[in-house]
Amino acid sequence: MYRYSLEYLTQWSQDEFRKPIVIRGARQVGKSTLVRMLSRKCGFNLVELNFERNPELIDFFKSNDPQKIIQLISLQTAKDITPGKTLLFLDEIQAAAAAIVSLRYFYEELPELHVLAAGSLLEFILANSSFSMPVGRIEYLHLGVMTFDEFLLAVNEAGLAEFLNSYELNQEIPAAIHDKLMDLVKVYLIIGGMPASIAAYVNDRTFKQSEKVKQSILSTYQDDFGKYAALSQHDVIRQVFTKIPTMIGNKFKYVQINPNFKSSTIAAALQQLCLARVAWKIHHSSANGVPLGAEKNDRLFKVLFLDVGLVSTSLGLSYLDLVNELELVNIGNIVEQFVGQHLLYSDLTYEEPKLYYWVREKKSSSSELDYVINIGQEIIPVEVKAGKTGQMKSLQIFLKEKQRKVALRFNSAPASEMDATTKLVDGSSVEFKFISLPLYLIGQFRRIVINV
Repeated sequence: MYRYSLEYLTQWSQDEFRKPIVIRGARQVGKSTLVRMLSRKCGFNLVELNFERNPELIDFFKSNDPQKIIQLISLQTAKDITPGKTLLFLDEIQAAAAAIVSLRYFYEELPELHVLAAGSLLEFILANSSFSMPVGRIEYLHLGVMTFDEFLLAVNEAGLAEFLNSYELNQEIPAAIHDKLMDLVKVYLIIGGMPASIAAYVNDRTFKQSEKVKQSILSTYQDDFGKYAALSQHDVIRQVFTKIPTMIGNKFKYVQINPNFKSSTIAAALQQLCLARVAWKIHHSSANGVPLGAEKNDRLFKVLFLDVGLVSTSLGLSYLDLVNELELVNIGNIVEQFVGQHLLYSDLTYEEPKLYYWVREKKSSSSELDYVINIGQEIIPVEVKAGKTGQMKSLQIFLKEKQRKVALRFNSAPASEMDATTKLVDGSSVEFKFISLPLYLIGQFRRIVINV
C-alpha cells in the first residue's frame, strides 16, 4: 500500500530547515498509515498521540514550552523523545487547538524534533478558528485517496506502474498491455482509491469485501455529520451527500437536491461536506490567464465526490456493468469523477487542491469543457470521454476563443499526439497540438505534456 507522498516526507525528514507538517485530508484516506510508513522507513521511534481518542492529552499543550510538552508526553507514554531519533505524531489535531498553536514553538525552539500532525476535520478549525495559526512556521501536505498508479503497486503490478512512469508519448503500447491496463482501470472505477477498499480487494481478489468496506465508509461519513453540524442540519446534509454522486459532470442546481429547501440551506450543507473534504466544488473559470482561480465564478460550479469507488457504490454499479459495456446513464460521469479526483491532487503536495472547468458565457451558443488546467503559464482544456471517440466541439471553440495551442483528452484509446487543424461552424480554423491519453496515463499527464 505504497503512497508516493512518502517520498516527499522522506525528503522532509532529511531537511535541516524543515517545519512541522500538517497532513490534511478526509477521513480514512491513509493519513495515519502514511506517518507510520515514514517511521518504519526512516527508523524513527514513533510517539503517537490521538486527541480524539484521548482528549485528556490536550492539557499537555497548555504550555508553550516544547521541552515541557515532550517531558509530559514522555511520562505519559513511557517513551523517550529524542530529537533526531523520535517522530512525534499528533493525530486528530483538530480536536486540540492548543496543539496546533504549539507547532510554532516546536519549529522555533526545538527544530531538531521531527513533528507531524494530521486532522480529518481540520478544515472546520481553520475556517472558524479563534486563535492565530502558526503561519510561516508549518507547512501542509494534502492527501487524497490512492491514485491509479498506487493501486497498481498495491495489486502487485509494479511492472506496469514502472512502465507508465517511464512512458514517452508516441511510444507504441502493445495491444495486450493496453487492454490489461484498461481492465485494471475498470477495477479501479469500482473499488476506488480508499486504502481500506483496495486492501480488501487485494486480500481476496473479489469485489464482495471491498463493497462492504465502501458501504461502511459511506456510513462512517454520515455518522460524522454530528461532529460538525447541528442536528437540525443532518437531514439536509444527508440529502446533499446522497445526491452528489448522481450530479457529477453537471452544473450543481440546488433545486435538484430538494425543491422544498432554501438554496442558502443547501449551500450551507454543501459547504460542510466540502470542509470535510468529502466533496469538492469545481468552479467555472473564464480561463483568460493564470491563476485560473482569479476568474472563477462562485455561483457556477460542478461538484466532485471524494472517490470514484464510493460513487460507484452509491450508484449501485458493478464491475460487470463496465466489462459488458452496458449503456449506463452514469458511465460518463464515473469516468469524469476518475479523471477529476486525479487532477485535483496532481500538483505539488503542499498546494491546496483545486480544479476548474469552463462553460461558454454567450447565451447564443453553449459550450462546456469538462476541466481546464494550467501547467505553468500554459492553460490547457481537458476533455474526458468514456469511450474511444466523441465530439470535441467545445474544446475547439475554447482553443479559438482563448487562442490556446494545446489540448488534452482522456479516453479509452491508445495514446497519440498530433498537430491538428479544425474548421469551426463559422468557417474559421483552429490549429493546435492535440494530445490524447488513455485513462491509465492520468498520473503521468503533467510529465508527458511538459515534454511535448
